[in-house]
Amino acid sequence: MGAVQRIGVGERRARLGWRHRLAADAKASDPLEVARDLVALHATDPSSVYLGTWARMNSGDVAAVESALYERRVLIRLLGMRRTVFVTPLETAPVILAACSRAVAARERRKLVSGLAESGVADDPEPWLKDVEDAALRALTARGEATAAELATDDPRLQAQIVLSRGKAYEGRAGVASRVLFLLAADGRAVRGRPLGSWSSSQYRWAPLETWCQGGLPEWPAGEAEVELARRWLAAFGPATAEDLRWWAGWSAGQVKRALARLGPAEVDLDGAVGVMLPDDLDPVPPPEPWAALLPPLDTTPMGWSQREWFLGPHGPRLFDRTGNVGPTVWWDGRVIGGWASRPGGEIAVRFLEDAGADAVAAVEAAAGQLAARLGPVRVTARGRGPSPVEQELTR
Repeated sequence: MGAVQRIGVGERRARLGWRHRLAADAKASDPLEVARDLVALHATDPSSVYLGTWARMNSGDVAAVESALYERRVLIRLLGMRRTVFVTPLETAPVILAACSRAVAARERRKLVSGLAESGVADDPEPWLKDVEDAALRALTARGEATAAELATDDPRLQAQIVLSRGKAYEGRAGVASRVLFLLAADGRAVRGRPLGSWSSSQYRWAPLETWCQGGLPEWPAGEAEVELARRWLAAFGPATAEDLRWWAGWSAGQVKRALARLGPAEVDLDGAVGVMLPDDLDPVPPPEPWAALLPPLDTTPMGWSQREWFLGPHGPRLFDRTGNVGPTVWWDGRVIGGWASRPGGEIAVRFLEDAGADAVAAVEAAAGQLAARLGPVRVTARGRGPSPVEQELTR
């Protein structure tokens, strides 16, 4: 048996520049190319989809992303890994649904059944919920698209309220309509359509999946989908550790072990850590020309691994919130060197956390100017996360 190949930090950063479309010569011309190469775009904060796509394109605007999402419909927004909303190519969506989403739906359905019983909404909540889900989908199909509030007017049962996290400090109430739509989406029966407000809004109209993408999505067996999702993730994020994959996909250790066993990746040495990568992807890649990027909060790249020291260095505490969500980051040649924030009036303020040299400063300032021009009066604020310490410092 031959020696295990070592993959150093420089090689990983070079791959990141090329594979994640961040190097100047790797830029995409279409949002679909970006999403395809990254498997899926983190979309908890809707603005991250736009800003993250622009950072990886030669040119781009709101209309280009909206066209891919809502007119051409080659991208679709769905609930996927780690119970998180992503935007992914239509051809990748059935893989994510089978490998991740439907397991999330099963867990959330059990929680909702329990909440219905505790809140006294239904004496026999499981069949009650199934009937209400089917009724909600029929009403949604009749309308074509609707908000949760609109849908609730079609069936009194959808107007019921349940208690969430009863007895906890964060106890709250939620409408059955919104929870049912959540389940329909996780099961691949409904989809989030256009937002109610601007492109940065997180309130959506909903539509039946079958009408949104003409006949729905093909079915994948769960085991095969897990192998395929692991393959696509390794092509974009490898080399990486099995723990990185477990965290990213939201899988159990057993799921990761089974998927990798069937996939048969090559084992490599990541500076002392055991890594894996696709066996036909072992050849080194040439380093790209140094590049700068301002990546948005909850961007797909920094949220792609659980072990981030090789590109993040010591800067994590300044750039992540308390629950592990990344804020806006400044990149130079494959590593994070600072953070940024959007101020009222359209200014993009940058904070360098290390001295990367005059070339880096000039390139980052140019990127900040380009981003400010694209955003115009729109301000990027913390949504679906807490502000990072750097954001707080820059917006005081």
